[in-house]
Amino acid sequence: MLENKLGIMDSAELAREEERLSKKRAKELFEKDLLAGEPAGKFSTLQKIHKILFADIYPFAGQLRTVNLAKGNFRFAPLMYLDAALANIDQMPQSDFDEIIEKYVEMNIAHPFREGNGRSTRIWLDHILKHEIGKVVNWSLVDKEDYLLAMERSPIRDIEIKHVLKAAMTDQTDSREVFMKGIDHSYYYEGYTTFKAEEL
Repeated sequence: MLENKLGIMDSAELAREEERLSKKRAKELFEKDLLAGEPAGKFSTLQKIHKILFADIYPFAGQLRTVNLAKGNFRFAPLMYLDAALANIDQMPQSDFDEIIEKYVEMNIAHPFREGNGRSTRIWLDHILKHEIGKVVNWSLVDKEDYLLAMERSPIRDIEIKHVLKAAMTDQTDSREVFMKGIDHSYYYEGYTTFKAEEL
């Protein structure tokens, strides 16, 4: 059970409250245009997104994780390399769709937060796409299973996730409905495990 500000000890209850409160904050983020002026594609912007979404729930909102993380058989960037990985991602090009998705894949591999990486990073992705090419992903057109499988395979082969997301691109960059779909509960799944550095 993750430490939380709500004092919730039941994982199902925490998941429900987390979704409710993060969606409330996402709506505020959109309606108040809280990312206006924030640099597209920078980790500092992702930190701000994460802090806004999860500040009501987790004391670590917007802070780098302090544990090594894995999901299934895949281990995300080890803590000892996390700062360097994020600095590298900040410098990656993002001038076209392919470059932007490659950057998105690398941020997923970095997985900088203890929880809430997927939702925060999808908003971050749309912020880059909107800024660079005037489009965003219409997540309602993205099949959940196709997306999750493509993301699992993306560290080795990113052509699948590029195909899945390219088919769902829209120029409806100011649609609240399109924006909110990106943090829908159905697009993320549980299953993190933590491990010690010596287990790498």
